[in-house]
Order: sequence, then C-alpha cells, then structure tokens
Amino acid sequence: MPASDLSSQGPSTQPSSCWECGLQCGSILSVANGRVTDIKPNPKHPGSKGAFCVKGIRAVHEWTYQADRLRTPLRRVGSRGSGNFQPISWDDALDEIADRLAVIRERTGPRSIVGAVSGIHYSRGVFMAQLMRAIGSPNWMINQDLCGGSRATSARMTGLNIAMAEDIDHTRCILIVGYNPSIADPIAWMAIKRAKKTGAKLIVIDPFQTAAAELADLWLRPRPGTDSAIALAMIKVLIDEKLYDPAFVAKWCFGFDALAQRVSGWTADVAAETSGVPADDIVKAARMYSDGPSVFACGHGIDAASNAVQMVRSYHSLVAISGNVDRIGGNRRAKRPKGFRTYSDILFDRRFRLPPDVEAERIGFKEFPLWSGPLGFQMACHNPSVLRAMREGDPYPVRALFASGVNIALTYPDTATTIDSLKSLDLFVAAAHTMTPTAVWADYVLPKTTTLEEEDVALVQQGPCVSYTAAAAERDGDVRNDLEIARGLVDRLARKGAADPNMLPWRTQREFNAYLLAETDIDFAKLQQDGFATFPFELGNFEKEPFATPSGKVELYSQNMASVGHDPLPDYVAPSYLTEKAAINDTYPLILQTGMREKSYHHSRFREQPWARKVSPDPFVHVSPATAAKYQIADGSWVTVKTPHASGQCRLKAKVTDQTLDGVLVTGVGWWRPEQPAPHFGARDININSAMSYTQRWDKASGSADTRYVACQIVHVSSPEPKVPTLAANPG
Repeated sequence: MPASDLSSQGPSTQPSSCWECGLQCGSILSVANGRVTDIKPNPKHPGSKGAFCVKGIRAVHEWTYQADRLRTPLRRVGSRGSGNFQPISWDDALDEIADRLAVIRERTGPRSIVGAVSGIHYSRGVFMAQLMRAIGSPNWMINQDLCGGSRATSARMTGLNIAMAEDIDHTRCILIVGYNPSIADPIAWMAIKRAKKTGAKLIVIDPFQTAAAELADLWLRPRPGTDSAIALAMIKVLIDEKLYDPAFVAKWCFGFDALAQRVSGWTADVAAETSGVPADDIVKAARMYSDGPSVFACGHGIDAASNAVQMVRSYHSLVAISGNVDRIGGNRRAKRPKGFRTYSDILFDRRFRLPPDVEAERIGFKEFPLWSGPLGFQMACHNPSVLRAMREGDPYPVRALFASGVNIALTYPDTATTIDSLKSLDLFVAAAHTMTPTAVWADYVLPKTTTLEEEDVALVQQGPCVSYTAAAAERDGDVRNDLEIARGLVDRLARKGAADPNMLPWRTQREFNAYLLAETDIDFAKLQQDGFATFPFELGNFEKEPFATPSGKVELYSQNMASVGHDPLPDYVAPSYLTEKAAINDTYPLILQTGMREKSYHHSRFREQPWARKVSPDPFVHVSPATAAKYQIADGSWVTVKTPHASGQCRLKAKVTDQTLDGVLVTGVGWWRPEQPAPHFGARDININSAMSYTQRWDKASGSADTRYVACQIVHVSSPEPKVPTLAANPG
C-alpha cells in the first residue's frame, strides 16, 4: 500500500520484520492513522521465534518520530563542518548534486567518484553499488572490514557458507568463540538457553566473561587474539584420536592431509603456552565438541584484525572435519527458495557489472584481490586506501563521495584522518536519519526513510525463510528511500550522458522486491499477510549443490588463496601487540579489546535517544581490579587511553570488574554526544576510534586493520568528568 494511502486507515496490525540489524527478527506493528503506535515480536516468525530486542521495539520507533529527525534535504551554507545548512527541495538538491557529479566525472573520470554504505546485507547496499556502476565507477566502500568481513572472507575461501549457529535447538554441543549472544543475538541466546535445558553442552572461548561464559560447561579464556592456537590444537586432537568424520572428510574436504601436517606441531601444550588456556581444557573442549551434532558460532571477538581471516579459517576447518555441516543440530549451509535472487546474485551478475578492465581499477583490487577482486564476497574497496586517495591522489584522485546510512567519521578508525579525507573532497553527499558527525561535513544532506517506512524482502537463514518488512507507516517528513535517491541521480546523470540507467533498472522498491521473487513460487500477497514465507530445503545435498570452491568441496587448503600467493592453510598469526616493538616495551604495556556490544545501541546509532542514554550514559572501559590498583583507577573514574600509530586519544569511564583479564581494557565503539557542539559532537573525545590507527598492519585477505586487540597505554586518569551539556528529552 502506498504511504499516501495509509493515513485514511483505521487501527490495524501488520506483520513485518526489523532490519535494524542483520537478524531481521519478525515483528507485529500496530498502525493507526498512518502511524506505527506499537512494535511487538512475532512469535510465529520461523527465524526469530518471538525473540526481539529493545532497539527494535523502542529505538526504531523513536528514530522515526523523534523531533530532531532529518525531514527535508539540506544544502551547506557555511564552511564545511560548521553545521550551517539551509532547506532545499529534492529536485534542486538532486539537480545540483548531479551537475557537480557530472563535472567531476568529466574532469577526473568516473573512478574518482566513490560510494559508502554498510554493505549488501540491506538493499541500500545494492543500490549504492549499482549507482556507482551506473556512473562508471568500480569504487564503493563497506563497513565489513570492521564488522564480519573476515568471517565472510573465510567462508568464501573455504566454501563453508554457514551463517550463525543455525540449528541450536537440535544440537548436543554449542561452541561459541568471541561472540556475546545475550547482547548481540536474542534469537541465538533464547535457543542456547532452551538447548541447555535439554542437556546440550556449551563451550565458550572468550577472554571476557560474558553471560554465555557464565552459563558454559567449559569456558576457555585465551589471551586476546590467540584463539586460532586453540582451534589448531582442537583439530589435532580430533585427528590424533580419530574423532573427526572420515566419510565427510574423504568425500567433501579438500586438503585434509595438508591440514593434518600443518597442525602436527600444535599440541595442546603448545596451544596452552601460546593462548594461556590450560592444555587439559583444550583437549576437553575438542572431545566435547566432537560428540555431536555440534554447532559453531563466532562473532566480533575474532574479526576485524590483521590475523582474523586465518583465525576464522581455523575454526571453519574444525567445523568441516567434524562433519557438522548441513546436518541436523549442526551448521546449516545457506538455503534459499528455488528461483530467489539474493543481493549478492545481483552484485555478481555480469549484466550489472562493469567491464573487467574497469573493475581492475578498483582501489584495493591489486593489493587485496580476495577482498576487492571478483573472489571477494562483495568486491568492495579497501577503505584506508580510499581515504588516502582522497587526501593524496594515490593511486589516483578521489574527488566525490556519496555516503548513505553510514557514520564513517565515527566508525572508521583514526577519526582525525577520516575527517581530513572528507574535508579534502570536491563534493560530499550524505544520506542520513539524523545529523551525525559524518553528515555535518557534507555539502548536501539527504533525509532517509526508516525501517517502518520501507518495504523489503530478504532471506533469513535462521528460519530459513523469506522475511517481509512492511512500509507500514506514512512517511514522517519529505524523506526518500535509497532506491529513490539513487534513481533520481541516475536519471539526471543519464540525461547528461554521464550514467548508464541499465545498471539500476528498478524504479520503485516494490519493483525491486518483485524482481527478487519473480522466479519463485512465493505468493507476494501471502508474504505480506504473514510477514514471512517458509520454503522446502534439503540438508546434505552436496552432490546437487557443491561447495562454491574450485574443488567443489570444503577447502581446508584454499586454492583461491594459493592462487594469489597467500598461505592456503589456516595457521596461527600472532596479534600485533605481541609482534610490534612498541607493544613489548614499557610504552604500551596494556591490551585494548574493542567491539563490545550494548543492548541499547547498535554501533553509533541511537546516541541521541534519552531512554538509551539513561540505560547507558557513558562509554565504559572494563578494567580488572589488579590493573585498576596498579594505575590507581577507581570505579567510575575517567581513563584516557592511546595506542601506537594513532593520531589521537580517547577518554572512557572505568568499570572495575573481574570480567576482564589483568592488563586488558575492554570497550565498545560508536560513542558520540549529539547534544555537544558541531562538528565533532564529542566524538573526538570519547570515541575509541579517535585512539585507533587505520593505516598499519592489514589482514592480507580481508584488508582488515587491527581494531580488536592492540597495544595501548593509559595516559591520564581523572575523576569526575567535566560538565557536559545535558541531552534534552525527545517529545517523539
């Protein structure tokens, strides 16, 4: 139903799903007079089974109706970063942006124009990629080098297209590594607690004491960044004690003998010395996991670091040789209804791609072919290299950026350098819901629709099912969705001969969704009515659907990695705090672990909402009692930290707790204070990325920088914090 028709409708309910995060939990929306009045979980949804989080219930609603939401396009009238904008019509904004893009395209070439978005888990990622391709640019940036990209790269190299603990309800053992489901995944957390009640064992590998660790039958607490040593030793135990699945290995694993040779020196004692975990516990974990079916889940704790792809590959290899692939109670391969087109299908469809020689110009293509080349899982740029190209013109100039739904001035490491890069551009356009530390630097700010105002269809592997998101709310303001914005620019540029409209053929979100479903048997009306559509699927159909690798098997020895000169086998790569000279002297004696999640926030979002700030008012850093005593840190005092190679530092409020290891500081990401003055909104003060580097050691496969476990120092301790402006309540 078009948004314009909603205001005449009386009270009703609409099944939907929340795309605030990748879980896409099923919801029931109450709607009256075109306005969503209530959001509840949908217990019938086969993916979420009634699980939901407070962000989906409360934050998304307030995001839509809060007073300071962006509701009209804005044009900058002051200097960049001044925060001075004036309203402008959509036609004028798109006309002016298209004119300036056409000039830049003519002057420095299509490749000098770059897009930025979170990724293709959401439809906006497809629209951004296709907008850039329509212009003729192979360049677009995604956030996944900082969030999930190393896991996805490992999955692509091994062919193990598993998602996240897909069948917990039928498992005998759950192995969690660097993952906090009680905060990040309510679906998995509910399932874990159900499984525990029926006798399933739980193994947790995590330096931090999460709620899952407290529930675990066996908790392994490694030094940060050494988890792969444990995985390699567990593989050796399975091989030595013949606890692996010989039938699955013989038929569906490539490179088993080479893997066995690789792990031959990784005894439990060696892994214990490397990781700090007792050898007996490593052996116990291997035997417990081998008594399957067992399911594996990993998270941010072993992602977004320069050794992360090898770390995840170690665990993926463990999953493979144990035979816990596409079996009941194990890790289910990704499923889809016959004929369904995914966002990745579109991204890799040759009809919607640029010529190979143009793709080869993508920034990062040569240095990171497994990320930015055709073997990459999204074929995106290497972000730090794009920022350098903005400032220095190397490997060629980047002069324009269109960023949608991403707060890169906050979420990219090395905040100062990111902002310098944005300031150097000839044109910067941001599409956002609120004025952010990124949008404030833009020349034009375009207001976006929210999840309550957009229609979407997507695969949800937890079901598995196709999940429907309803555009249930009348649009609050003169806002547009990503396709409408992209299409408006393409149409204008095409009239100038500066874009190919065939790269973005859909004119409406409904038309795009119909394209995804066109060759399926799914009835769209029924999908709208129920909020989801299940479909038949087959487990273990390896003959019919081989693994997406050169061998058609799970590649323990990756031929694709070998083809570009990378180590084809998983191995232990020491974290940078153990290898850099700056990390082994007295200058940076501590370890900083980032990526901790909070229930009230998702990355940098919702910091402007009073309810969320009441729950979590300050950026916390967890400090052990021994570390606190050594540095004279009291609970609640403010700690200033710095890391090697960083241009800035960051203040964090100390929480003294034995949940973290001695010498390890644990914190989250995304902090800013919208009530503080533009352009930084406090982000240069309390955002951990101000104290991080984006330009040092990178993962050879994913290009990920060290953002999870790096050396750090405490440079100042103070208490209390200086007075800051108070966040005003939103009438909402």
